[in-house]
Parts: sequence; structure tokens; C-alpha cells
Amino acid sequence: MPDYADQYEKVLPFLESKLSEFYHFEYDTFTSEDLWQYCIKKKWRKKDIGEMRLYEMVNDIMDMTASDFVAYHQIEGLKGDNWFSDIKQDDLEQLLRPSPKKPDSI
Repeated sequence: MPDYADQYEKVLPFLESKLSEFYHFEYDTFTSEDLWQYCIKKKWRKKDIGEMRLYEMVNDIMDMTASDFVAYHQIEGLKGDNWFSDIKQDDLEQLLRPSPKKPDSI
């Protein structure tokens, strides 16, 4: 995947501006590179980034919301996790096996 270094340099002041907005709302664990990757992978995934105009990129960056960015980041984090890596196969089968029905006592 191309890194689009030229475009990144052009929009860096706007990424940093958006980042300072996020910091104001206490979303302070992200970097301008994180915001850039979000734009590339989510906002512009179906666009030819090399052909985008500067005003289009700036508009998309400035329209970005913290909730959209955080939701995307959480989903990306979950994609790589293997939730059952520490559970033995027998334990997993026991966990997923339905419990036998108990007869109704009247």
C-alpha cells in the first residue's frame, strides 16, 4: 500500500489541528499518523488518494469525529484478537456445548 508521503505532508497541519481537538476532549492516545491511517483505510478506501484535491482531504479531516475514529480503532483492534487463544479446546467445547435440559418438576 502506498504511503502517500506528499499528501501527508500537505495535510499534516490539519491532522494536527484535528488531533488537538481530540486532545481537548481527552482522546489523547492517538497521533497524527493514526488519523492519517484512518483516512486512508476508512474514509478514502474507495478513492484514488493520489488524485484527490487538497480541499477534499482537508474537508474530510476536519469533518472527522472522535466517535467515528474511536469506533473504527476499536473494530480494528478486535479484528486481530484471538479471544480463545488461552482456552484449551476441551474447555471451549464445554463452554459452547448447550447444557442438558432439566425435567420440569411440578
